[in-house]
Amino acid sequence: MGRFEGVYVAIVTPFTSDYEVDYKRLTELCDWLIQEGVNGLVPSGSLGEYATMTGEERAKVIHTVIAAAKGRVPVVVGSAAPSTRQAVEWVQFSKDAGAAGVMALPPINYKPLENEVFAHYEALNTVGLPIIAYNNPHDYKIDLTPDILARLAKFENVVAVKEFSGDVRRMQDILAQTDLEVMVGVDDLVMEGGLIGATGWIAGVPNALPKEGVELFRLARAGKLAEAQALYRRLLPLFHYDASPQLVQSIKYMMELAGFPVGPTRPPRLPLADDYYAGIKKAFDYAVGAASGR
Repeated sequence: MGRFEGVYVAIVTPFTSDYEVDYKRLTELCDWLIQEGVNGLVPSGSLGEYATMTGEERAKVIHTVIAAAKGRVPVVVGSAAPSTRQAVEWVQFSKDAGAAGVMALPPINYKPLENEVFAHYEALNTVGLPIIAYNNPHDYKIDLTPDILARLAKFENVVAVKEFSGDVRRMQDILAQTDLEVMVGVDDLVMEGGLIGATGWIAGVPNALPKEGVELFRLARAGKLAEAQALYRRLLPLFHYDASPQLVQSIKYMMELAGFPVGPTRPPRLPLADDYYAGIKKAFDYAVGAASGR
């Protein structure tokens, strides 16, 4: 059995109309997602707008989510930071706060050399908290290839990878060449990932449609292709928004459509054009119609 199995929602951070963190709504969001059946929560990631927060806000968000979870599901904390020292501090903070693990990017401010990537994860490894390495070569300047991951897997606490390259073949290669758990990192490859052996999914759109996400991943992992495909094809137009740079605005709007509004995004993220929102609504209505059998 894997350490981080199932659907782990990369949760958004609710804000008030004047852009203050809404900790009460954050607690309500955690409760709702857990009640809907998700397997874990991931605060303090890019979808959670961690880069817009003060250190105090980020720390309180982490504490709030862990307190709201009440041990019902694991909490994995995003530990991204501009320097290795700061990232190590967030991993230590997360461990002390009771997190089950961290989702850890490589160095993010420039294109690091491979030895710098290994030194970075080696430093994180010393804290003693399970690490999900996060491969996102689209937004950052390093690709954690299967060869690199095989070397990173030698660190005792590097136990999984969030794979966001967008290439389903990459998941196959990681499973073949390493002993890491593979977690699907982009919503519009989740069925394929579940079918070929990914044991987890760090999910975006299930902030708005958690029950549907849990059911889809269950079907995929069980190899029930026909049933999974029927649900996936209806959810897929919505899932594509998770792979867009505008994913935060998009998913927060989906949550409004789902009847669980969480406020605006913080600048520099601004509201999107009306036609963009219209496209999301069309995809959302299509997805919900499928889920309810309409």
